[in-house]
Amino acid sequence: MKKGRLFISCILACVGITAVGQTTYSEVIADLNRTGGVYYAYPVTESDNTPVPNGYEPVYISHYGRHGSRYLISDRDYASVADVLHNADKTGALTSLGKDVMHRIDTLMLETRGRGGDLTPLGARQHKDIAKRMAKSYPKIFNDKNACITARSTLVPRCILSMAAFCEGLKEFNPSLSIERESSQRYMPYLCYHSDDHHEYTINGKWKEKYRKFKEHHTKPDRLITSLFSDSSYVSDFVNPEELMWGLYWIASDMQNVETRMSFYDIFTPDELFNLWQCFNYVFYVNDGVFAGNGDKVVSNAYPLVANIIESADKALSSGRCAADLRFGHDGNLIPLAAALHLKNCDLVTGEQENFHEAFSDWKIAPMAGNIQLVFFRNKKNPKDILVKFMLNERETSIPIPPYQYPYYHWDDVRTYYKKIIGQ
Repeated sequence: MKKGRLFISCILACVGITAVGQTTYSEVIADLNRTGGVYYAYPVTESDNTPVPNGYEPVYISHYGRHGSRYLISDRDYASVADVLHNADKTGALTSLGKDVMHRIDTLMLETRGRGGDLTPLGARQHKDIAKRMAKSYPKIFNDKNACITARSTLVPRCILSMAAFCEGLKEFNPSLSIERESSQRYMPYLCYHSDDHHEYTINGKWKEKYRKFKEHHTKPDRLITSLFSDSSYVSDFVNPEELMWGLYWIASDMQNVETRMSFYDIFTPDELFNLWQCFNYVFYVNDGVFAGNGDKVVSNAYPLVANIIESADKALSSGRCAADLRFGHDGNLIPLAAALHLKNCDLVTGEQENFHEAFSDWKIAPMAGNIQLVFFRNKKNPKDILVKFMLNERETSIPIPPYQYPYYHWDDVRTYYKKIIGQ
């Protein structure tokens, strides 16, 4: 598989395809929210739809979506930073900016307290709006009172609530829809699969030491710390500058996902944010993407999901009914799925760590509420003639096989291509 991915990636590079994977410094800092990586709030407000070829009509949608915007994983992510600043303030070791940042975090924690890892109100709206756009784009499917709609979620509450919001959006479009919803261990083997080899690789993989050095080189806290603390001796005795910088980065990055309208970007320079993002992006590329050093440990995690997509599609298409299968999980599942499907520029391979961001961009593939949709169309005159198109975050994209008429592919060709990849 590694050789196959390299071959495909070289073809894509040679024909000059850009977009998802390839990212420049100027592109990232043009919107500082992008420096948050997978904390990037879902940016899409309109779906992308090329006219369907004559004679075909939509009949089925297969979907996998990441949960929507959330708070930082733990309340400690806020409190640990606040504690450092408050302790310094007690000894008069903060600058006026340091005091201001401390007060901002105190105000922010009025909203975040007790909500670590929870879906934010914005996260619910994201999924509700994606569902509404889906129904608006394919009303034939969702106006059918006999349509078979299923929704499956991982066991994590933010994913369950994302599923609920998505279903609510569909029900607002058509209140008569019947949607079968479940969150069960039964579906975890494909919704959120990670092999034992992959787990060991993420914990003890050979990549860890190179990453430690990369992170150390790109974490430059001196300017930031000087702007926040007035007493260098206090910093020397009581503050871990690198740790505090990263704590503030997480808070700054996640502000776009919460309802409190304040920002912490003013305490960073664009270069600092870009450097921190490169470290964050590095981890996702190595652990969830097609980094040259991880073999098939990562992408193969998505093979059970690809198998489920094929099986579910064949079942729905053979039923003759309109249908949709909706799945809700995490960035660590969406990123390998995009690579396993070989969506354009989601499978670029490199081992050069300084260029990881040019091959892989986490915020383009898996922002909050990021999603992959496969939309199927049946030939009205020949029911066995099925076309499918691929959408990443509601933007049409390609796969490396000949299309019928871009962005539409024959399902028989697609099924054969993916079955070969996953070894079926």
